[in-house]
Amino acid sequence: MAEEEHLNPPGGGRRSKELYDRARQLMPGGVNSPVRAFRSVGGTPVFIERGQGAHLWDADGNRYIDYLCSWGALILGHAHPEVVKAATEAVRKGSTFGAPTELEVTLAGMIVEALPSVEMARLVTSGTEAVMSAIRLARAATKRRKIVKFEGGYHGHSDSLLVRAGSGAAALGVPDSPGVTAGTASDTIVASYNDIESVEEAFAKHGEDIACLIVEPVAGNMGVVPPIRPDTVGAQGGPEGPREPGFLEELRRLTLENGSLLIFDEVITGFRVAYGGAQTLWGVTPDLTCLGKVIGGGFPLAAYGGRKELMELVAPSGPVYQAGTLAGAPPSVAAGIATLKLLQEPGLYDGLEQTSARLCEGLRQAAEKAGCPVCINRVGSMFTVFFTSEKVTDFATACASHAERYSAFFHGMLRRGVYFPPSRLESAFASSAHSEEDTERTLEAAEAAFSESAGWRTAGGLGAAPPTLP
Repeated sequence: MAEEEHLNPPGGGRRSKELYDRARQLMPGGVNSPVRAFRSVGGTPVFIERGQGAHLWDADGNRYIDYLCSWGALILGHAHPEVVKAATEAVRKGSTFGAPTELEVTLAGMIVEALPSVEMARLVTSGTEAVMSAIRLARAATKRRKIVKFEGGYHGHSDSLLVRAGSGAAALGVPDSPGVTAGTASDTIVASYNDIESVEEAFAKHGEDIACLIVEPVAGNMGVVPPIRPDTVGAQGGPEGPREPGFLEELRRLTLENGSLLIFDEVITGFRVAYGGAQTLWGVTPDLTCLGKVIGGGFPLAAYGGRKELMELVAPSGPVYQAGTLAGAPPSVAAGIATLKLLQEPGLYDGLEQTSARLCEGLRQAAEKAGCPVCINRVGSMFTVFFTSEKVTDFATACASHAERYSAFFHGMLRRGVYFPPSRLESAFASSAHSEEDTERTLEAAEAAFSESAGWRTAGGLGAAPPTLP
């Protein structure tokens, strides 16, 4: 790949900078979601004009191979013809009715058929809304008030979930954002992901008052961190011997023993790591599941669901109130149906696995060649490149990865036409639209970007500005 052909201006060009200057006068931080502002990596955010397949074009005409995929929603890539056709046909008939449609029934049926935990589902408009509603339902069903979450686990921006761990492994939460009251935060207990002892401690102290435990079965908001399996920690039995339960199995055991509900936040992993989500890969069935991203095919759509006796507590069947004007909007639902139908095509997930495995192995080799220590975690088509020589198994080890080196890498890739997440603690994603040529171009860019990052490490040292930042 010729440097001069793909070396884009860092952080976009003149038009992106002009738009960002204007946006900052009109919107907080110039964006409508914080991570888009590039605060974690520095520089000016790229303003996107269009997307097609695996590629993005910014307002200055620069093209990028996209591994953001709208934070995982676009498993089929941008503007897939079948998805666009379905949404277009739906909107021609009317964008929203505030009344039930057959499309809603069809999509709910597909979700119920795909996920072992879901007997009934309710469509909503965002992952935050799905999680907030599931937790309200859990509190109503158990008549308890406390919840358990994990440090580094992001489940949307509802008040009770904007908390993080205190000094103890299972300390009561403290507000992580102004506007969240201490009283609200005190109902949230924060444990350590992949540390079952911290969860046991939480239940030992508060078990009789814990309504639910919510977890990303594969963490995707501290970077990709999979749950520890017994065979990764030396607990696998012999060929005929028993297998020790893993992290998710232990969470299921503890919640059952204490009469609490287990909620899987599969907003990222649902239909991404497998058609039936992470729960089918790990064989653990939660009480409630939250979905988003992929099920909308790139449109605003999410859902929560679970056992029938739980879901029938939701209004109008039961007393737990939840409603939404645009819930089940026909264009979003039609796009979701088209997406799930395409995901059922034979070989699609196998292709995603092959593309992702080849990409991540190539990234590992490129980093090794550049003398740049990395840990690459991957589950299916979601992955993260952590700049650390240690294994990343929880929020603490994720945070120990080198922020400045990632920034140098990010901008080195961006300048060469490859768009990675603008934060070291986020997941990158491959799509079915990524081709072998995209992979090759990405790895060629990565060789140079890793070398720049390694050069910054040795020449600049900690605290020095990465040379690729504007």
